[in-house]
Amino acid sequence: MKLLSRLPLRALLTLPYVALVLGTAIVIGILSYAAGRDAVDNLSGQLLSETVHRIEQAVEGHVSGSAAVLEVAFPKGIPAPESVTAELPALRERFWLATSVHRDPNNYAYYGDRQGRFIGLWRSSEADAELRLRATGEGPRTLYHFSGINGDLGHGDVETRIFEPRDRPWYKAGAANTLQTWTSIYIDFKLQELVATRARRVNDRDGAFKGVVATDISLQQVTSFLQKLALSANGVAMVMERDGNLIGVSRGAHVQKLADGTAVRLNASRSTDRLVSQTYAAVRGLADTDADARPHTTVFTDVDGDAVQVGYARLQDEAGLDWLIMVAVPREDFLHGILENFRHTVLLAALAALVVMLTGTLVLATVTRELRKLAAAARQVGQGSVAPIAESQRKDELGDLARSFGEMQRRLLTDPLTGLANREALIRRVEDRIVQQRRRGDPRPFGVLFVDINHFKQINDEFGHDMGDAVLRELGKRLSAVVRVGDLVARFAGDEFLVMLDAIERREDAERVRSNIEAVLREPLEILTGSSELVPELGAAVGVAIYPDDGQDVDTLIRHADQQMYLRKREQ
Repeated sequence: MKLLSRLPLRALLTLPYVALVLGTAIVIGILSYAAGRDAVDNLSGQLLSETVHRIEQAVEGHVSGSAAVLEVAFPKGIPAPESVTAELPALRERFWLATSVHRDPNNYAYYGDRQGRFIGLWRSSEADAELRLRATGEGPRTLYHFSGINGDLGHGDVETRIFEPRDRPWYKAGAANTLQTWTSIYIDFKLQELVATRARRVNDRDGAFKGVVATDISLQQVTSFLQKLALSANGVAMVMERDGNLIGVSRGAHVQKLADGTAVRLNASRSTDRLVSQTYAAVRGLADTDADARPHTTVFTDVDGDAVQVGYARLQDEAGLDWLIMVAVPREDFLHGILENFRHTVLLAALAALVVMLTGTLVLATVTRELRKLAAAARQVGQGSVAPIAESQRKDELGDLARSFGEMQRRLLTDPLTGLANREALIRRVEDRIVQQRRRGDPRPFGVLFVDINHFKQINDEFGHDMGDAVLRELGKRLSAVVRVGDLVARFAGDEFLVMLDAIERREDAERVRSNIEAVLREPLEILTGSSELVPELGAAVGVAIYPDDGQDVDTLIRHADQQMYLRKREQ
């Protein structure tokens, strides 16, 4: 009280309010940090789950085609041949078609029987192949090089070494299992890449075991996909087997060369990248106990005492595949912007209190408003909404953070090459459309079109992948131009696109759109106009699925459209 009585009147009237404003600023700063931290924690968990889900979809898409390869090579119900030589034309034709289903990566299909006979077809390109034949069950194989499905085999070259299929791991694995099975992953000695083999037994007419059909798949694309992911500067993504042997990783090595030049697989626990080894040590036990296949998130403390956020999932299939997917990002990477924002907020509030309390009040109100927008944006992304986040006009850290949320959402839902919606965005749009129809009673059906570009591999082979990317962008613009404003065009994978027709009156409307798409994609490529090289006519095969007639959910609709596309491709 004595101190207050000694203060000048101006100080007595000013200091309490300045102290109140400063105290309020500090409290608001703390609350802002807490709100921002909670919002970022919520968003970061969603982003990690989304990233794990994207990796899971990419890996599934990469390996699932091998089942179709085996089915085409030896359809169920087709008995094993009594003589490889006698049935060579039919086997050769089926194996050609099998290696055409997913030639990248499944370009090799082969079969060995109990007598030691062997036939394999390896596609070196779209038109060229090598037939590997051991007709008698003893001695070396003969290699025939030919072009076209029924090309002349000519004179074969006899291998110097003896190839015994019955001693191979794929044969033993297929013979020991009644269903399809994956063999152990190994390193291809020529390419120094990881390879997995999918095998299935083949029976004779009486149902007795006769032989094994198999196909190889390179796993290099798994690492390539992980390295292209948009992670933080210190984040890491990896795919591994249950025992920790790495299949792919976004940074560092997954194959190690020994002193003698031998290549061996690298286990995550022995990785020189501390985040890789520590993440595996912290999460492997959790992955074993989580029974469901959906992505999970957790937080662990590394050896330096810093928190690391992790998203993980266990990927399994009916053939015995059992892999782990992990994405780890230090929490500091997520909270860095929030900490910087907290410091700037307190400083600006203090200066504002010294200059004028009104300015401080306006600044605090603005900060609070922006934080509410950030929280709303976090909830919007966390709920998986495809609606765009409102653009922030601020030029400071709050605006940067708000725009980064929008950019994160855009990257998750946009194909980086064509600028179209990506597969995830279309799936969510279709799911929303199904919910709309069921809850609001919208009677109008909608359509899903699966578009596969013909002869696109030839563009890449003749003009290079950069030109192939440019062609995809041109085709994407054509597709966008031929549909209505309310429809959605998305890039599915590679040279495949999906189109959602938001509302149609009848199936004929979708068929008309299909005809328009096929017509516009047959037009000459503008980007290759004037090229001195022979430009192939692309065109496309388009499959149509109508909701609800052809499916009641997203997967069924896409699968039906995909099947229709392949039927269409055969008719062309």
